[in-house]
Amino acid sequence: MSEDYLYHLKQKEQEWEALCSRCGGCCGAFDDPCKHLQKDAEGLSFCEIYEQRFGIRETQRGEKFRCVPVAKILHTHWKNEHLCKYKQHWKTPWRRFE
Repeated sequence: MSEDYLYHLKQKEQEWEALCSRCGGCCGAFDDPCKHLQKDAEGLSFCEIYEQRFGIRETQRGEKFRCVPVAKILHTHWKNEHLCKYKQHWKTPWRRFE
């Protein structure tokens, strides 16, 4: 792969990651959150093991689930999903969301 292509892929990944408003909904913040979901001083959600998050995980109540890239679950539903910038983008990809 060329360096230009790798750079392009990295930029696209950063653009995708930047969509997240850190509501935590996709990680169960409004229902039964993942044990690794945390809140920062501003109340924004983050995963304490983000780089190693994929695989079998557990919720606060002890339910096992498989953490997957958010793109794989955009077609599913979760509580307060209307807050998710990824879902908003998925439904209308031509729009910019602030």
